[in-house]
Amino acid sequence: MIGKHYIAGQWTGSDKTFLSAPAHGPSQEFSVGTPDLVEIACSAAEAAFVTYARTSAKARAEFLNAIADEIEVRAEEITETGSRETGLPEARLQGERGRTTGQLRLFAEHILKGEHLDFRHDPAMPDRQPLPRPDLRMIQRPIGPVAVFGASNFPLAFSVAGGDTASALAAGCPVVVKGHSAHPGTSEIVARAIEAATLACNMPTGVFSLIQGGRRDVGIALVTHPLIRAVGFTGSLTGGRALFDLCATRPDPIPFFGELGSVNPMFILSGALSARSRDIARGWAASLTMGAGQFCTNPGVAIVPAGAESTAFAKAASQALSATKAQVMLTDGIAQAYHDGCDRIGQGEGVQGLLVSSRQPREAAPCLYRTTGAAFLANPSLQHEVFGPLGLIVEVDGVQQMKQIAAQLEGQLTCTLHMDDCDTDTARALLPILERKAGRILFNGFPTGVEVCDAMVHGGPYPASTNFGHTSVGTLSIRRWLCPVCYQDLPETLRPDLTD
Repeated sequence: MIGKHYIAGQWTGSDKTFLSAPAHGPSQEFSVGTPDLVEIACSAAEAAFVTYARTSAKARAEFLNAIADEIEVRAEEITETGSRETGLPEARLQGERGRTTGQLRLFAEHILKGEHLDFRHDPAMPDRQPLPRPDLRMIQRPIGPVAVFGASNFPLAFSVAGGDTASALAAGCPVVVKGHSAHPGTSEIVARAIEAATLACNMPTGVFSLIQGGRRDVGIALVTHPLIRAVGFTGSLTGGRALFDLCATRPDPIPFFGELGSVNPMFILSGALSARSRDIARGWAASLTMGAGQFCTNPGVAIVPAGAESTAFAKAASQALSATKAQVMLTDGIAQAYHDGCDRIGQGEGVQGLLVSSRQPREAAPCLYRTTGAAFLANPSLQHEVFGPLGLIVEVDGVQQMKQIAAQLEGQLTCTLHMDDCDTDTARALLPILERKAGRILFNGFPTGVEVCDAMVHGGPYPASTNFGHTSVGTLSIRRWLCPVCYQDLPETLRPDLTD
């Protein structure tokens, strides 16, 4: 390991260092980020923007594909280092690496089609009465340097070369990444892959920088730097909200595309509950415990009609969860936050513990609780995300109370309806409410696992994300880093510069 930052084409150290805290194996030393390094990286990004924003879609596509190739060259090193740092199994990291390189290649293919530009043209009408119309052409243009915060729970797909970075580079925007201290070695390896691609494709050196570690002063310096034009963030509600407020109170406010928190409720309707309560319970348990529950789409709440079938559902879920062993979590802090969240839910008024597991440092075992619809409505804290394999069953008195809960929900990344044909009327009544609550609505499935494709929406109303109407996954994510510009009577000689 170099143990340094990659800034403007150079590996740069700093006066202070920090030790990584791997799940297993020895710690390693890495340089601490500073506001001075932020200044250098942002200035280099702005200098690169002048050139990079005018590169052709073909050149940027080659760059994205080269990054994917260089990541694959380092596949074994990434898997070994990532597993040691995070405790994630090798198979998970291999799959995440495939998702990371896959979305780089998808974005490369997408920008070659030109669809991200949303080109519109109203030809001139010189003879129109009473006034002529000029020639008008609208096209999306890159906004400038983008700041990206690496996520703790996705060391690859939402970090150094993850979706935010890949989509910004696809749009024509240089990127400054603040790496997450939970996996600095993995971040360094991926940065080396981007460095190799930058050199191979002859891209400006400031097109990408990685600043490792650092405290709040680094994050504050990054989002408030006057050359940064937008921010991508995946993390906690508290940290994300603080950065969001900083972006909004800048002398020149900039967009903050933050993904902050979601309980991803499932509504299990009466027909589906009667027909397959045990199958749904087992599927829910598998989704809850996948990756120790450390997914932003983890379905933490199941809303079911009260009665004998809900009792059977709870029993089946408890049995399936109790068969799951404790899993290593990404960091000690995340494990402690999970344990604290279990205490908060378990101590809520009207909450019954169905499965309360023992606790070990940096491990999470499943927990299951049950409450009534009335108690859930009366206690908003039961809606707050617990990051880990915790499930809460909410037993409702009928369809009306289910609708009340849906209407009271905060913004979500996903909402799920488990239904049979006999539940169509209930689903039809819920759907208009849920469309205003979540960016993705599932039917008879589980939300963990987000497909990277054209149609995917990974976002939702606050606090799921800070910019409802945008997505951080899929080709539409490129649009976050573009702004529409209308050109009136654009000379023919300048047109290829914009549409190539």
